[in-house]
Amino acid sequence: MVDIVNVVKSFGDLEVLKDVTIHINDKEIYGIIGQSGAGKSTLLRCINGLEDYQSGEIIVNGIKVTRDDQKQLHQLQKTMGMIFQNFNLLNRLDVYDNVALPMKFWGMKTNTPEARKKIEGLIKMVGLEDKIHARPRELSGGQKQRVAIARALVLDPKILLCDEATSALDPAITRGILALLQQINREMGITIIVVTHQMEVVKQICRRVAFIKDGMVLAEGRPEELFVKPEKDVKKFLQQDSELLPQTGVNIQLFFTDKSSDPVITMMARELDINFSICWAKLEDFRHNVYGSLVINVNEKDKEIVEDYLDRQGVAWEVL
Repeated sequence: MVDIVNVVKSFGDLEVLKDVTIHINDKEIYGIIGQSGAGKSTLLRCINGLEDYQSGEIIVNGIKVTRDDQKQLHQLQKTMGMIFQNFNLLNRLDVYDNVALPMKFWGMKTNTPEARKKIEGLIKMVGLEDKIHARPRELSGGQKQRVAIARALVLDPKILLCDEATSALDPAITRGILALLQQINREMGITIIVVTHQMEVVKQICRRVAFIKDGMVLAEGRPEELFVKPEKDVKKFLQQDSELLPQTGVNIQLFFTDKSSDPVITMMARELDINFSICWAKLEDFRHNVYGSLVINVNEKDKEIVEDYLDRQGVAWEVL
């Protein structure tokens, strides 16, 4: 659905995207994560043609994104819905008219029976049928974002671009918005690209994720692969380094994924007849699957037999 190939983007002398290559599949929920200023939002704006880029190419649904052909770009933009952090609703319009706004922009009638059915159906889908004539000032942050989502869907897009769409919301409301995005992806088959600095967002809904730092893609893969056994830059971003590990003995970190089902820790203690301490552990929910890691501290004399046992059990590990 989206091919980003060797894209370079600069603002004057400042290079904000450096040879970025990402491939996003049709009907996929794909995450782009990184700190503020990493280049995430700029990349999203290049995908929908709001920003130009100096070299490389971006192809969406088989069509190259370029500002050289404005007519083609506008038709392509019609297939991409956009959701922003600050909702971008018009305060003078009620919920119905805010959702209908893209149709008016494209010269479509919004008062025909077909248009009303479509708009009202989207408002019902996002759970706001009782707020159809409410103004934005009468809505909560989560309700405003639901209006923005309905508005983004009114032109039947093939792609939904979400730029920090949950950053202004509390955790409970965020979970509801993410569940709604999953429903849209599942029932409508829309490809969703999520730009965020919130790991919780990526863990809950994204099948794959790219980690961007200083305009470069440093890591890409399934969220559980990136976050359970992170590379150095990802680990720093996640603030997972522990300064409280024992200074004596050997600290070994074990990684648990979807291939981990046996009670390895209790089996190892029983079969090897050794003592060790559990120093640190972190288990997290990735789309209703639990993954994580833990750190054990073993005596120096037991290091080799523990490593050999973990290898035989097929457990990923590393010495810290």
